[in-house]
Amino acid sequence: MGRGATSRAASGTRNGPVNDFSAHRRRAAVYHQIRAFFAERRVLEVETPILSAAANTDPNIESFSTRFSGHVDAGPRERWLRTSPEFPLKRLLAAGIGDCYELGRVFRNGEAGGRHNPEFTMLEWYRVGFDHRRLAKEVVDLIERLGVEAGRKLDVLETTYRDVFQYALSIDPLTADESTLRAPLAMFGVNPDGLRRDDWLDLLMTHLIQPRFHRDQITVIHDYPASQCALARIRAGDPPVAERFEVYLGVYELANGYHELNDPVEQRQRFERDNARRLERGDEALPIDEHLLDALAALPDCAGVAMGIERLLMCLGDTDAIADVLAFPFSRA
Repeated sequence: MGRGATSRAASGTRNGPVNDFSAHRRRAAVYHQIRAFFAERRVLEVETPILSAAANTDPNIESFSTRFSGHVDAGPRERWLRTSPEFPLKRLLAAGIGDCYELGRVFRNGEAGGRHNPEFTMLEWYRVGFDHRRLAKEVVDLIERLGVEAGRKLDVLETTYRDVFQYALSIDPLTADESTLRAPLAMFGVNPDGLRRDDWLDLLMTHLIQPRFHRDQITVIHDYPASQCALARIRAGDPPVAERFEVYLGVYELANGYHELNDPVEQRQRFERDNARRLERGDEALPIDEHLLDALAALPDCAGVAMGIERLLMCLGDTDAIADVLAFPFSRA
């Protein structure tokens, strides 16, 4: 089926009824396969709140907020729509639930366009006793299975963040100075105002490295710069690296995972650095998740990963338009 037909199936037409539901059936089949995959591995499906009194402090992610109008005893009136289920899932892990996953809707403000929708579906799961390398292999297992069901034979390439930069650009991303990182991007006319070293690394990845990834290749990249640790552990070395991985199918990033940090003192410092960065940009500082910090010391040794389902469906359906895999895109929701 061509992209135009798929898009009409997903979004409907202005003047007539929807008469092709193949995108919906594909999504339902993927959900069934995901649940079967985890049932075989005895990973428990759970459900956590969509609204929270805390927000995601990551400076590169914007949350939606709303206000609760009920009794003040219910807690803070301002609530935030989750950008992922990560924090409540970690609280369940700290309470002893064991291996678990959630498949549900998440929300990110400002992210709308041909490849992004402010409301989308995320699959997030955690495996006790796994590190980031072992969990990355399980991510590949899942994508390979879904690829087979879609009639796709996929190759796998595993590499480090350092090696992929050195191979593609002859740059060492862990030691190169900022001017070296900026030079290959001169052709794109990037405005440098407010950009830091990690921003240039991200631009090199999205503009010059990702486009080289093959359509039928799963690319696993692990051991990121320590400055890009987010909620991952940092492994000592020269230089140290974050025990983090990302998984791509073709040119699309599908999944981002960590060997999870379980040090509440270090995690609070990272949240505070996020808010300081927000203030530098002229944005507001956001409420930190104190419930997570209270539980974090009890978090078992584990690894976790989040996967965007729409991105996955786009890859399996061979389309670059997110509208092709949605019932109704944001502009028509």
